[in-house]
Amino acid sequence: MKTMLSTDVGGPETLALSDMPSPEPGKNQVRIKVHAAGVNFPDTLIIRDLYQMKPPRPFAPGGEISGEVDALGEAVTNLKVGDRVLGMIGFGGFATEVVADANRVVKIPDNMPYDEAACFVLTYGTSHHALKDRANIQAGETLLILGAAGGVGVAAIELGKAAGAKVIAAVSSEEKAQFCRDLGADETLIYSRDMSDRASQKEFSTQIKALSGSDGVDVIYDAVGGDYAQPAVRSLAWKGRYLVVGFPAGIPSIPLNLTLLKGCQIVGVFWGAHTVREPQNHTENMGDLFRLYREGKIKPRISANYPLDKAGDALQLLQDRKVLGKVVVTMD
Repeated sequence: MKTMLSTDVGGPETLALSDMPSPEPGKNQVRIKVHAAGVNFPDTLIIRDLYQMKPPRPFAPGGEISGEVDALGEAVTNLKVGDRVLGMIGFGGFATEVVADANRVVKIPDNMPYDEAACFVLTYGTSHHALKDRANIQAGETLLILGAAGGVGVAAIELGKAAGAKVIAAVSSEEKAQFCRDLGADETLIYSRDMSDRASQKEFSTQIKALSGSDGVDVIYDAVGGDYAQPAVRSLAWKGRYLVVGFPAGIPSIPLNLTLLKGCQIVGVFWGAHTVREPQNHTENMGDLFRLYREGKIKPRISANYPLDKAGDALQLLQDRKVLGKVVVTMD
């Protein structure tokens, strides 16, 4: 098989296309002929040893794949050779073949293209868990999404609208704002790329309140972090919920007195741990997502598609925050 390997700590330029023996599935595992792999922000971190998971080298990044089961290990009963599937594997997905635990593999609808399947679970799973399980978002509430043009942000727009919320999409450019409006966002807000000074932060809070009304926003979905977090929290309504999703702009510092003044909650969203600790809830959520997909209410927006030998370019595009929606690496 062919794979893009990380052999040294570093950025996307350190990945190398390599040949390796085909892996054999063990007990309760399957081998998948990979058709596509989703590209996600953790992939840019794991190759730098900056992610919570640090696999031994050499390894391939790529935690989300889709393809066709082509071999079964002992004791696998829920899948068969030829099944069209997606899988959350943590790493190893930038390859033409992978071995995965059978309980981390899910059959996909017959009409679901492999590229869409490869970028479905992590983004929609994260956003659905965040909005449904952690925020308990309700119809008529206002949802502010920071980093709304990225993968999880796009999913949050669609899921927020499906839940009946008013959606404000916060992004860094007019191009991204238009993209979010096309997805159904009710309002858009273009924030400064430099939020380090107090004046910019105050202006950001003022902009949010102007779009949400004097009471502020009910739910904030923060996939950006950094200096954007504190002014966002200041715009929360009474008993609002601030969802901690990601930190591409850095880990923020938030004065806890704000939670007292607003009676608000700061809520962590760790979707990966949720799937392990609460598997029944995760299974129910996946059922929700496939239903919404069949109904046409959610659909991965793929803006770029790279062959395996250009997987480093795909990671660089994501790292530079130039992606609208999702990027996919394809093996076909």
